[in-house]
Amino acid sequence: MTYVEPGGSWRPLWLVAGVLGLLAVLDLALPGPDVPPLLRVLAVLAVLGIVAAGVVSARRAWTVRVDADAADPVLSVGPERVPLTDVDAAHLRAVGAGTAGVDAGAPVLGGGWSLPRGRAGLPLRTTDGRTVLVPTRDPAALSRALLAAVADVPGGLSGRKGTLGS
Repeated sequence: MTYVEPGGSWRPLWLVAGVLGLLAVLDLALPGPDVPPLLRVLAVLAVLGIVAAGVVSARRAWTVRVDADAADPVLSVGPERVPLTDVDAAHLRAVGAGTAGVDAGAPVLGGGWSLPRGRAGLPLRTTDGRTVLVPTRDPAALSRALLAAVADVPGGLSGRKGTLGS
């Protein structure tokens, strides 16, 4: 089973391309001095290139993937990976029930100081007691995918440590 949540959408690129197309039509339809064709093409390519770079960057940095079928089952957010054998399923169930949460100051998996815009943080505790936030647009679906892929750790945690090691 594989769960994938893309970190970014191509929608902004298509919206910008549509606006630039509309501006090109208006430029041709309205009277006035013409913009040289080479300058017009360079401007369109520059704007679309910047938007495309932002989309590709977001997809690389914030794509959430639960790959339970791999040789080493893993949860990955961008470049960061957490083996599914290290996920505390009991804590994940408690989060779903509303009886557990996240440590203050827990880091965001995937890097960054805060959650990306439009995403919620799913609290995830590893078997060593460290808590992280997984940025997701659909915490319930990610939680279901993780619970389907993770087995409970026998005996639970021996001693819980907070994010800062205390």
